[in-house]
Amino acid sequence: MGKTNLKGCTLTQMEEFLKQMDEPAYRAKQIIKWIYKGQTEFEKMTDLPKDLIVKLKDRAYISMINIYKKHESTLDETVKYVFLLEDGNMVESVKMKYSFGNTACISSQVGCAMGCTFCASTEGGMVRNLSWGEMADEVIAIEKDSNEKVSRVVVMGSGEPLLNYDQIVQFIKVMNSSLAFNISCRRLTVSTCGIIPGIIRLADEGMPITLAVSLHAPNDAIRNDLMPINKLYPILQLLDACKYYIIKTKRRITFEYALISKINDSEKCARELSNLLKDLLCHVNLIPLNPVEGKQIERSTSSQIRRFEKILMDSGISTTIRREMGSDIEAACGQLRRSLLMR
Repeated sequence: MGKTNLKGCTLTQMEEFLKQMDEPAYRAKQIIKWIYKGQTEFEKMTDLPKDLIVKLKDRAYISMINIYKKHESTLDETVKYVFLLEDGNMVESVKMKYSFGNTACISSQVGCAMGCTFCASTEGGMVRNLSWGEMADEVIAIEKDSNEKVSRVVVMGSGEPLLNYDQIVQFIKVMNSSLAFNISCRRLTVSTCGIIPGIIRLADEGMPITLAVSLHAPNDAIRNDLMPINKLYPILQLLDACKYYIIKTKRRITFEYALISKINDSEKCARELSNLLKDLLCHVNLIPLNPVEGKQIERSTSSQIRRFEKILMDSGISTTIRREMGSDIEAACGQLRRSLLMR
């Protein structure tokens, strides 16, 4: 019989595992705290008795993803990690330093099946979902390597989080748990390309996280070309789901909008977007398109981006232009991929 990986155990599962070894349930919390401090060696869990340590070494292990490569930006303090998973697959994550602390941008799947025309993550398709333990490992590994705490987590790396729904929900619970990372739900962001059933389910979970919706177009005609998912979940239906999320969680939604030259960056598009969002509790995050090898599309000019922003702001819509971080190491929005598996 193989050993049990404790990284994927909830508190209840950990208590049951200990019960099978005739150990008290309260030990579960002690072990979980060590796991999320990044400890993988039982003998270094100093508050556990020696006889329990012997049992754990015999029957269990704690998995940990390994850093395969690390790239540090020369433009800012952004760091991109390439992590090697137990099965040989690889995912990318990013650590970004802000004045308020460190943000980890993590992946939820190996690859992505969504096919957005401007994004590197979808190249090569989707291989598999990540477990919540593997997602937590991304954060743990970043903290261990940098020797710094992560204060915010955004699930904006490779993959569509709401197509890995159960694992994402458990991951959020772990991030929020006082036994693990103790990060407020308001400092946790999940990004989606617009999976309506997932948005509805998430609204009903009672977890007031920030929802970021990748919109990128003011109408179905443009969005159909940029994002194939729009043919299944068109804009007006998507906005209805967003309204439901706002009502249930009392949180505003962030709409991500990558500005692509001569495709979605005209003044007409800006006015159309303003009319579309004017009655929603929302914020628009304008993203200067980041270069992706092999993609024949160009970013909007700085003047066009500012003009687009002004139209939205003049319409009363909260709008910011995303600060570019890590673009020189392909760590910026839309640039994460399964790079090492495809090269």
